[in-house]
Amino acid sequence: MLELNKVALLLSFLASLALGQGPVRTRSQSERGRRVALNTFTDTQTTGVTEWTSWFNIDHPGGNGDYERLEAIRFYYRERVCARPMAMEARTTDWVAAADTGEVVHSSLEKGFWCINKEQPHGRVCSNYHVRFQCPPGPPEEMYKHPAHASPAGASVPGAPFRKKGVLQPSMYSQVESMGSMGDVLSDLWGRTQDKETYLCEDLSDSSVCWTACGNPEVWEECMPNHVLHGEVHSVTGVPVAGAWVALASQPKVIRARTDAKGQFRLTGVCSSSSTLISIRKEKFALTTVSTSSNTTGFSWVRAVLKSAEKPYIVKHPEDKVRYEGGRVQLCCKATGSPAPDKYYWYHNGTLLDRKVYKYEEDLVLRNLKLEQSGHYYCKTSSPAGSIKSSPSLLTVIAKGTPACNSTPEAHLIRLPMDCVQPGTDSMYYNAGRCPHNKCAGSLDFDMRCRDGATFCCGVQNMESRIIDCGSYSLPIRAVTQCGCQKCVQPTVLVRGRVVTADNNEPLRFGHIYIGKERVGTTGYQGSFTLQITPDTQRLVVNFVDPTQRFLDTPKVFIFDKKGGSIYHDVKVMRKQTPIDINAGETNSINLGEIKGEDPIGQLVIPPNSFHKDNGEIYEGTVKASVTFIDPRNITTAAAAPGDLNFVDDEGDMLPLRTYGMFSVDFRDESNKEVLGAGAVQVLLDTQHVKMQEHIPKMKLWSLNPDTGVWEEEGDFSTTTTTTGGHGRSKREERTFLIGNMEIRERRLFNLDVPENRRCYVKVRAYMSDKFLPSEQLEGVVISLINLEPKPGYSSNPRAWGRFDSVITGHNGACLPAFCDAQRPDAYTAYVTAMMGGEELEAAPSSPKMNPNIIGVSQPYLDKIDYQRSDHEDPALKKTAFKINLAKPNQNNLDETNGPIYPYQNLIACENAPVDANHFRFFRVEKDKYEYNVVPFEENDLTTWMGDYLSWWPNPQEFRACYIKIKIHGPKEVMVRSRNLGGTHRATKGKLYGIRDIRSTRDMREANASAACVEFKCSGMLFDQAEVDRSLISLLPQGNCRRIGTNSLLHEYLIKHPPVAQNNESHAFNMLAPVDPLGHNYGIYTVTDQNPRVAKEIAIGRCFDGTSDGFSREMKSDTGVALTFSCPERKINRESLFQRLQTNPGQTLSQMARDMRESEGLQMCQEVFSQDLYDDIMSRE
Repeated sequence: MLELNKVALLLSFLASLALGQGPVRTRSQSERGRRVALNTFTDTQTTGVTEWTSWFNIDHPGGNGDYERLEAIRFYYRERVCARPMAMEARTTDWVAAADTGEVVHSSLEKGFWCINKEQPHGRVCSNYHVRFQCPPGPPEEMYKHPAHASPAGASVPGAPFRKKGVLQPSMYSQVESMGSMGDVLSDLWGRTQDKETYLCEDLSDSSVCWTACGNPEVWEECMPNHVLHGEVHSVTGVPVAGAWVALASQPKVIRARTDAKGQFRLTGVCSSSSTLISIRKEKFALTTVSTSSNTTGFSWVRAVLKSAEKPYIVKHPEDKVRYEGGRVQLCCKATGSPAPDKYYWYHNGTLLDRKVYKYEEDLVLRNLKLEQSGHYYCKTSSPAGSIKSSPSLLTVIAKGTPACNSTPEAHLIRLPMDCVQPGTDSMYYNAGRCPHNKCAGSLDFDMRCRDGATFCCGVQNMESRIIDCGSYSLPIRAVTQCGCQKCVQPTVLVRGRVVTADNNEPLRFGHIYIGKERVGTTGYQGSFTLQITPDTQRLVVNFVDPTQRFLDTPKVFIFDKKGGSIYHDVKVMRKQTPIDINAGETNSINLGEIKGEDPIGQLVIPPNSFHKDNGEIYEGTVKASVTFIDPRNITTAAAAPGDLNFVDDEGDMLPLRTYGMFSVDFRDESNKEVLGAGAVQVLLDTQHVKMQEHIPKMKLWSLNPDTGVWEEEGDFSTTTTTTGGHGRSKREERTFLIGNMEIRERRLFNLDVPENRRCYVKVRAYMSDKFLPSEQLEGVVISLINLEPKPGYSSNPRAWGRFDSVITGHNGACLPAFCDAQRPDAYTAYVTAMMGGEELEAAPSSPKMNPNIIGVSQPYLDKIDYQRSDHEDPALKKTAFKINLAKPNQNNLDETNGPIYPYQNLIACENAPVDANHFRFFRVEKDKYEYNVVPFEENDLTTWMGDYLSWWPNPQEFRACYIKIKIHGPKEVMVRSRNLGGTHRATKGKLYGIRDIRSTRDMREANASAACVEFKCSGMLFDQAEVDRSLISLLPQGNCRRIGTNSLLHEYLIKHPPVAQNNESHAFNMLAPVDPLGHNYGIYTVTDQNPRVAKEIAIGRCFDGTSDGFSREMKSDTGVALTFSCPERKINRESLFQRLQTNPGQTLSQMARDMRESEGLQMCQEVFSQDLYDDIMSRE
């Protein structure tokens, strides 16, 4: 019986090879020519005396990666690969060379080619690769192989004439191979039939599909009439994707099928004998291409995963450059996205540059520069998903012969100590000079880099030593006399902060920190973190993830200071809502927003059978559902808002959003372990909470991209009316809802937002004290503005917030974006705060009387703005914020054209506003604090550092702050001074480094006790890093003070580390500062950081707390003390001169006159008291 079957099969085989019979198709010469012409990528090449094999693809990138192992290829394709390949080529199935994909790949002529998913940057997955090998020439064994194993190109054998191939049914051929000796006969017969000019393809009723797949010039294979390709399409979270378009990659515009509700599709007439590329796409998803697998059973399966389309995002911005006239420059731009951006455009001062003239792509090269080419340049890139613009870069072209830097220093006033008054001028300021803050054109080793190898700035060329006469004593100072162009100091840029919950400040302990898909750190036990930023960073997006899943994943867009140093951010995260149990087979509604006594803002409606597992399987049973809503009606949640509430429009501009609430979902199975996905859901928004009716038609659904921090549109809302009973209502009423449909494709945060075009800028400055002196402006202060909407109509309910923005102050303050309105001054209001290194600054007061000179805004605009500090109505409240109406200025009213609110198009006017223009003010609460450096240095601008032996900070890359804790016994706070001189270094011995003054802080827990944390000059290497200097420190409390205690450990350390400073006077303490970083047990607090202000703030916090690792703003005078002084209040035995002058001025002056005449005569009396003062006092009597 078996032999009969073999004979029958042989007869069938011979019949299929007969000319003119069966499914035989003869091709014309023109068809063959057209085929070869279109097949430029896959024709087998002959190089010298070698030849290439066909392409092999035996694996796909699912699982661990794509492994095209040579051993496995030989197993499947037997003798098609030579024993020792001479070369190998790898390409993706989209014909991209492996070297051009940017992926990490491996290859070996002994092992083959492989790509591992976990090695790919940014969480990417390997592409689908196929490979071919270069072999020495040999007998034409390629002509005798299984047709299913032929090259996709069906290419000719090198060195032999082009010959067509008869095509055998794969199922038939597999039976032939199993026939033993008869199979050998058939194989031989098959080889001899290769000279036939025939090509077989089954005659299908729908031949267009067959020949689209089989007769396409890119494919030389059989098309089976009954072969069915079954496909399944899911999102990255396993959600079935319905309505996706399926096409052949060779004809992507011809839609062959669409996925059903389960994400499945069916495609007939696709070749089964080798892989065929299938293209799948859907709106809001990135196009994907998958390869079918070889199959001989009449049908096969393919599974595709669609990733959400991502708008382009700039990852490399053009940088500021300075060049001389006639030079050249290269500006670079690069964007990422899904699909990848494919078009770039360059603009100069807003004008599109002609691509034909400048011949640019990602990079713009300008040669033979002219002066008129100075200005701002930016790039714009586009993809099918959208557009994006880069940050502008400033190109400065300097005329030939012009100095790169002005050699004359500009004025820079240094404030002198309180007891230093210069005779003749009575001024407490001295002009020490400084060089301007600008870049210059230096000498580059190569001028055509995206980022110059070195940057040049105007810096100090020469300094001279001067002496300041303070009357009773003198102060040395190093003043700038000449500036020049030199390499810029490259400071370290840091972002620091603490992550705590918005409800009770519980720290996020050991949370994971991500930038993009890369984990870059972990928060500490107290939630603290430090991030070092690369100099070319323009937009910093950091994602905080709680590994315990108790808090929401929170992406934050951090602002930072490019001039160096560290910015402190107090990061708030939301606690996840407690899960509730819901039935997956029923319709479920979950309220969004729970404010006591008020209706929810909306609802999340989940249809039945919407939950699924990661593999796409429908989940049935109980679901643990946690939906956390960030309610804008609760102003305390504003700081927890993720991202920066911006979106990118179709033109590539980043624009603001106004939120009506955000929510995050977390669905898990009954065991609370496996994360579940959800398909299409409905979002309902109650329009009663939208107080601005013009926002209703513009409302949209958005989701936050955690990698870019940008909100992306998910869908629109439609309006519906329903009858319902509201909260606390006794009767039912009609309510209007906005209904939006969305698909929860990934674990993102979602938002109910409207784009808002009524925008302004608010000018704010920060100062060292409440004197508000222009020379005492503070840089690096984080100013935050919360936009509030109109009152919702309930007196007990505060205004809801709609937006949160932060900006860092520069040398000319800060301009904060805000929503404003020209028709109604109170349509939008703002709540503004300021923070510096974790310290809250105080706002200018508004009570008991509104003073325009203190607030910084003139009348009548001040009344229109309605400025109020946070303690305006309740003195018990903090003074660290103010509230204003955001009344858009009327440009026809002169009183409103000078700030502090500027129209959105007047940003440059806001940034360049003079210091006497209207602005809002903050100041540091620590008034009794003073610092003097012999070598001037601005700690908020690290580029002002100068290498000098007397520099307080000897190293611009590392700053070490040292503090000593001094306790004061006495009823009053006392000023304490540290005088810091060189101690052991030959270049600085006996010379002053600087002076520090600080007033002691009252300990609220102990009567008649206060303490001071006094900074002193740390011992260590000086700027030349050649020799250590033990700084000589003198600590002097001001007043009637006597030292009564010294920390025993500190005393022992100083004795064991000579030389020992003399301490013969009880009213002071002298020491040679320790080189070692002693801790709180010694009363010494030392912190090293890349930023001086951060180092000082951390050290002060530890000093206040009296520990080596804690932090406090409340003084604890009983722990961690180094020195103790008793400063009793002096007892007054008789009335002072001032008291006697007040009680009996005539008698007092007469007695004084007699005493003076008796001692030195009338002349002395006239020197002490002028006649004017005498007459004034006598007249008052």
